[in-house]
Amino acid sequence: MGSKIIIRNRKKSHPLSAFFTRKIITTVLAASLVLAAGTIGTKEFLFHDSKTTRIGFEDIGELSTQAACCTEVNVTEARQELFGLTIPFTQSKYVYSYDVEIKAGIDFGEIEWSIHNSTIEVKLPEVEIFSREIQTDSFKVYHEKESIFKHITLAENNDAMNRLKQTAEENAIANGLLENARNNAEAILTGFFGSVYDPGKYKINFVDK
Repeated sequence: MGSKIIIRNRKKSHPLSAFFTRKIITTVLAASLVLAAGTIGTKEFLFHDSKTTRIGFEDIGELSTQAACCTEVNVTEARQELFGLTIPFTQSKYVYSYDVEIKAGIDFGEIEWSIHNSTIEVKLPEVEIFSREIQTDSFKVYHEKESIFKHITLAENNDAMNRLKQTAEENAIANGLLENARNNAEAILTGFFGSVYDPGKYKINFVDK
C-alpha cells in the first residue's frame, strides 16, 4: 500500500491579532505589579523642582544702621460656616512662630554735608525700613490641625506671612528701632568725618534734610 500524505493549510496570523496579544500581556503584567506593590508595601515620593526665571541687579546706596529681631506668634485659621455658625469638622488651625529681622537705616546717597568755619553740617534723610526677613530656621509649631473638608490655601498662608512681617515691623518701630538707627548712623558718620577732619578743631552738627 502506498503512503498517504495529508497536507493541511496553515493560516497566517493577522498583525492585529499579534498586537492585541501583546496588549493583553502588558495589561496583565501591570496588574500583577500593582497587586505585588499592594502586598509588599508602597512608598510615597514628594518631588520638588525650582528654577530661576529672572534676576535683576541694581546699585543701592543703603546704609543699614540698626536691626531688630522679633519673635512673632501667628495663628492661621480657616473654617466653613453656615448661617453664621461653624460647621463641625471643617476647622483648620495652625499656631506657630517665626523670628523676623527688621533692618533700618538711611540712604547715604542722600546725605549732604558742608563746612562752615569750624562746623561740619550734615543733612540726613529720613530713616527707612530696608528689609523685613523671616528667619526660616527659627520656625516652631505649637498647634496643628488640618480638616479634610477645609484646607488652608497657599494664598491664605502667604497673607499670614505678610501680616506676621508687618506686625514685627510695627513692634520694632514701637520699641525704638528708627531712633536707634538714626543714633547709630550719626555715630558711624562721626567716626568717618573724624578720620578726615581733626575732632579737636571741628564740630559735627546733624540736621534733618
